[in-house]
Parts: sequence; C-alpha cells; structure tokens
Amino acid sequence: MLKILHIIPNLGKGGAERLVLDICHQLNKYDGISASIFCFSSINDYQEYGNELDIAIINSGISLSFYKKNNYHTEELKRAIEKLKPDIIHSHLFVAEIISRSVLYPYARWFSHCHDNMEQFENFSWKTLFSKRKLTNFYEKMFLMRCYKKNGGTHFIAISNDAKKYFEKTVPRYPTTLLHNAVDYQRFYKEKTHMAESSKIHLVNTGSFVNKKNQKFLVEVAKILAEKNTDFELHLLGDGENRAMLEEKTRALNLSGHVFFHGNIHYVEEWLWRSDIYVHSATYEPLGLALIEAMAAGLPVITLDGRGNRDLIEQGKNGYMLSDQNAEEFAVKIIEIWNDRAKYIEISRYAQEFAGKFDIKEYVGKLLTMYQEAITSC
Repeated sequence: MLKILHIIPNLGKGGAERLVLDICHQLNKYDGISASIFCFSSINDYQEYGNELDIAIINSGISLSFYKKNNYHTEELKRAIEKLKPDIIHSHLFVAEIISRSVLYPYARWFSHCHDNMEQFENFSWKTLFSKRKLTNFYEKMFLMRCYKKNGGTHFIAISNDAKKYFEKTVPRYPTTLLHNAVDYQRFYKEKTHMAESSKIHLVNTGSFVNKKNQKFLVEVAKILAEKNTDFELHLLGDGENRAMLEEKTRALNLSGHVFFHGNIHYVEEWLWRSDIYVHSATYEPLGLALIEAMAAGLPVITLDGRGNRDLIEQGKNGYMLSDQNAEEFAVKIIEIWNDRAKYIEISRYAQEFAGKFDIKEYVGKLLTMYQEAITSC
C-alpha cells in the first residue's frame, strides 16, 4: 500500500485547497493507494466532499524567534505522521511548509507545492535586510533549508513557468518540476448553447476580494460598459476584506443594476454555464484555476497579465490577455468578442478543448509517476 499524505493549513475557499481535495479524491480511486489530508484547523468550505476523504485536524503551530528559543507546537503532528507512516508527504502553502518541515521524518519522500512564488524563498542581499519583513523571510528560509537537509531534501512542484523560474533561481539545491494545477474537467464541462437569444452580456469573475485580485478594476470596466450603453451584468463570486469597499464603489457609480455580489458559491460551475465571458483582473496570478474552469464551461477569457496565467492564454484562440491595466481597452475587448458571433463560437469551442489538457485524472497520473520515481531513487 502506497501511503500519501497531503498537508495544508485548512480547507477554506481557495484554489490550493480545492486542488488538494481533487487530488486525494482521484488518488483514492487507484488500487493500492491511500491518500490522507492533515489540516491545522477545522475550517472547511468544501462540505460537499462529505466523508469520502480521510481528513484529520492536527492542532499544530510554530513560532520562530531571532532572539529566543523557537517555540514548537508540533508534537501531535509528529505522532500523527509516525502513526500513519506515509511514503510521500506533500505540503501546500507556506504555513504548512514550515510547520510540517519542522517535524523530523526522513522515512518519506517530501514534496513542496509552489502555489505561488513564496516571498520567503526570495534571494536576499544585505541591502534588502533592513526591513523587518525581509529579515523574517530570510530567517524562515534558512530555517527551512536546515529542515530540508535533516529530512533528506524536498522536491518543488511549480504550477507555472513563472514559478518554476523563481524556485530554480532561489532554491537551486533542490529539483523543481513544472506541473500545472488541474481541475475536475467533467465537473465544469457542459456543451454550450452558443449565443443566447438575449442581447445582454453576462460576465462572471470568481476569487477572494483581496488587493491582488483587483476586482475594483472590473467595477471600473463596468462603468465604461455602462457609459457605452452596453446591456450587461457582471457577477462577482467570492468574499473577502475588500467586499464592502467594492459594494460601496458600485453604489457610488450607480452600477447596482449591473454589478452583483454573490459571496462564496459552492457550485461555481452553475454560474459559469449561464455566463458568456469570464473576466479576470488579478495583478498577480500564480496560474489561475478559475480561468481553466471557465474555459471548460465554454467561456472565452479576458484577463490582465498576472504572469503565471501566461501559461493559459493563447491570444485570440481561447481568450485575450491585456498587458496594460486599461479599463477602456478591457471594455472594448468585451464588446468586440460579443459582437463577433462567429469568433465568439470559435474561441468558446477552442477554450473547452484547451481546458481538457488540465484534467485532474491526467494530472494525478503524472503526480504518481513523480512519487514513484522519488521512492525508487532512494
């Protein structure tokens, strides 16, 4: 029995969390494989998975200090790992990375999933160490380097070419493999009834309301669409610290009849199926599972350049990436796609074909190959 352990801080709403659940769900379909998940808190926004997965809540933490002794709260995690005896330990997000690696368990092959360019791994010079944040990052990186050495190393999984270049530059000692994140393609795929009778454009965006997701830009785009007398609705799915500000901005611009906030949605695919175009405004995007999901549903994508999502856009074939944060240009592109019906259908169909390359089944097959090669190379 091959035992695989995935460790993530919690199962709150997010791309990394959803990926972990999809990976383990798929892994457990294989004979001779057991996949488990350890979380550090009981937050779970994916109750639809029910009891089909082995998920354990392990109360753990760590506090690093420059001047005092590091404070470890990892005894329960250590006992749980030693009881499970995993062959593979695969961590997701920096909190899980630093807590899990503080546990000594050199009997497994370790994998570090790079869902973004974790700033803690940045290369430092003495000129950059004058800020408290930079100094903390440097200390955490040095701590992890010692932990990696004690546990026999690690293998970084980069989700985009941008991330791969970053980790090859900042942590050249350990291997980095490019493996784009994936989605449950069949969940989001639906043969699209192209170009509904309505002239209204239904736009949709999903993501947490945080600064880097930049939904305020979409509200500015909506303002320009309204000024051009475009018949449209913009549906924003998600929640977060910027939601109240965005709702107030929408009211101030008299866009309440055009822009709608729906909070966190469990079944995003249903919103994608009744939408026409997916719009994405993130200033930094490690990859963009939301873009793949939208393409699987047959939606052309219009996005800003978030670096990681460069791997997903074939210009004019499955959507458009705009290099400048120009609301006028973005709005014009929306109208242009919608008004060229033949082009819309062509992009929609190719988008679904393209998204099929990111199916979770194929992804897990590649991941298993990596696991098995790591074990046999011991």
